[in-house]
Amino acid sequence: MKRLLYSTLLLLTLTSLLPGCTENFQEINTNPNAPVDVQPSLLFRKILFDYGEQMSYEAFVAGNLLGQYFTAIDFNLFDRHSLSEPQYGGNPWPFIYTNLRDNEILLQKARANVAFGVYEGPALIMKAYMAAALTDLYGDVPYSEALQGKEGVITPAYDTQEAIYTAAGGILDNLDKGIASINNYKGATTLDGDILYNGNRSKWILFANSLKIKALMRISGKVNVKDALQKVVTEGNFIKANTDNAVYRFSLTQPNNFRMSTARIGDFNLFIMSLTSQELLTSLNDPRVGVYFRPTAAKPGTYKGLLNGPDASKLSISVADYSLTGTIFREESDKLNANYMTAHETSFWLAEAAARGLVSASAKEWYERGVTQAFAYWLTALPADYLTSSKVAYGQNGQDPIEQILTQKWLGNINNAYEGWTEYRRTGFPRLKPISASLNNGLIPVRMPYPGTESALNAVQYKKAADKTQNNSINIPVWWATR
Repeated sequence: MKRLLYSTLLLLTLTSLLPGCTENFQEINTNPNAPVDVQPSLLFRKILFDYGEQMSYEAFVAGNLLGQYFTAIDFNLFDRHSLSEPQYGGNPWPFIYTNLRDNEILLQKARANVAFGVYEGPALIMKAYMAAALTDLYGDVPYSEALQGKEGVITPAYDTQEAIYTAAGGILDNLDKGIASINNYKGATTLDGDILYNGNRSKWILFANSLKIKALMRISGKVNVKDALQKVVTEGNFIKANTDNAVYRFSLTQPNNFRMSTARIGDFNLFIMSLTSQELLTSLNDPRVGVYFRPTAAKPGTYKGLLNGPDASKLSISVADYSLTGTIFREESDKLNANYMTAHETSFWLAEAAARGLVSASAKEWYERGVTQAFAYWLTALPADYLTSSKVAYGQNGQDPIEQILTQKWLGNINNAYEGWTEYRRTGFPRLKPISASLNNGLIPVRMPYPGTESALNAVQYKKAADKTQNNSINIPVWWATR
């Protein structure tokens, strides 16, 4: 009886307290150190830094293997072209989509609040930039229905690469809209968080127009881009000088350092000079060899590369016999940039456009300008006779001007993600080599495979895309490829 009376009183007491427990429930149970929203300036900085840092790392450990700047002497299934088995890198899909998602949040904030309107233009430009990187690697990808999980779209359809480039809301359209938004912005809010241009919106327009040149040239084998290109060239409002490059400089110390600069020495030393790099740099007597690589330990003063894709189980490789990657990637990585768009890349695009008759300009002048800018970018003195030497002099001594332009662009783009490989896929230059122990039947891949997560999480839409690429084959070219 006493126990029953006690239980009844306890129940009444607890019941009387219930309203007090639910009052201010959200306030009480919200962690003040874990905010549920973020200021646009912080989100903007995060997107710029994270994408640049991640893609710079990808350049070193994956892009530079496919582009045959480096080779890997072990743990190198990716270098042997088993691209569905990424090891140190080689799976950019997740972080590209993560940053596209964050960028979409930034874009919506800019459009929903007039005080944040200054971010709309740069967010549209970054959307175009990252979408281009994504589709250039994979081909058709989820785009127009992507990033709509809150609206209930969790199995987005794959857009064609052509639509991603040319349709409303696509790459070219967003670049135009981004430029217009910047020009039309009349507010007083500064563009805080801008680690590329320190809030200088005029330079974002230069960046966007250089990206437009790049996008138009990339699809020029499929679409008539002549008038659109000439318009950009005539207006002249694109990146022309290294002072206007869309880059940010790494620091030597965390958290803003280049990731490989603090990696274990054993991991760093897995990556050495490729035979392709050795032959191109030495045949041109190019002094950038001493920036990109180190002389061999066994023979000081000598640079030596290895054919890509060795089977480490069948070779006895001594690191001392080959050139490791340069101090700019390790001890002096504060001289290294995370690279978005540069003057030298823009100049080479324009040189190619002129050489193909797509714009009225001097291909030779843009080519020589690009070479000069690339040497300055890499903090290397341009030899007085370099531009007149037998293999570099434009269109001389039986040289193919297009091959010269693409080779020089390749040489300057060693830190630029997958660009060296992507341009090879588009043009066939520079001439990459069949690799040593291929796991892809001796073929150089022409697209990245969709990651396994897509077949698990987006099965129906994935199957449609996989069927168009012969079961997600890495040997089926993307839409813009013409070679």
